[in-house]
Amino acid sequence: MEIQRKSDISYKEFMEEHHNPGIPVILTGATKAWKANGLFTPDWFRKNYPDKESDVINKETGKAYKMAEVMDLVEQSSVENPAPYPLTFNISKEIPEMLDMMLPLNLGYAKPNWLDDKAFQRGNWGGIVELFVGGPGGKFPYVHKDYYHLSAWINQLYGEKRFTVFPRGQEKYLYVTGKNQWRSEVNVFEPDFEKHPEFKNATPISFTVGPGETLYIPFGIWHTAYSLSPTISVAFDQLNAKNFPLFMNDVWNFKKEYSKPKAVAAYLYALAAGAGCRIKENFKD
Repeated sequence: MEIQRKSDISYKEFMEEHHNPGIPVILTGATKAWKANGLFTPDWFRKNYPDKESDVINKETGKAYKMAEVMDLVEQSSVENPAPYPLTFNISKEIPEMLDMMLPLNLGYAKPNWLDDKAFQRGNWGGIVELFVGGPGGKFPYVHKDYYHLSAWINQLYGEKRFTVFPRGQEKYLYVTGKNQWRSEVNVFEPDFEKHPEFKNATPISFTVGPGETLYIPFGIWHTAYSLSPTISVAFDQLNAKNFPLFMNDVWNFKKEYSKPKAVAAYLYALAAGAGCRIKENFKD
């Protein structure tokens, strides 16, 4: 699997060459229509949202990191002493006014996206837009595939980040953990081949994503990230008919760990929400 960079491709080409076969791609100019493109910098966030609280708690103070503090941390970050990663903000909930700077959110490619439907938003199944901030040396703590088999759209707006992805079907080599098989035991940055000998057979693919570029990661693709510099990105997920069957499996498996009656209720709700989205799509056609 090769990660290609493409510019100004058509929606049809994206669907045929990447969405349908499940192949990641870097779109080099997808965010050029966004007001946020070229605007989001550490200084811009310090000036406009200094007191917005991160989703991440400072273990020393027991309080959420604030925006100005986050930007200071990532600019002071180093490989030897990296800032916490990732430092995230729920834009949809905490800074919704920023959404106007990221239109069209779907970039003309991430459609249809059932997570935009009110029924799925009420279900809290990943239909949020998140700000990811990191500093040099910051690593996502594990290789993973996204919860609920959602596809990920990562829009790099400031700095450079190195991603590593693994094709589907490499669970054996990645030593996946837990009942739901969504994260790897292996530290891919410093693998222990004595503990995880099969990892030698894995086929990691690493590449850099820079400012203005968008990375599409189809559902079920294992991935992780490493910040090469102070980085700011905006991420959102996608659900549609392609990944809906696996999404439904996850809804059942995740929910039944807590309560089977709740799992039944969640499953039936998601099933009805998906049926509603299919009907709406048919009417559009």
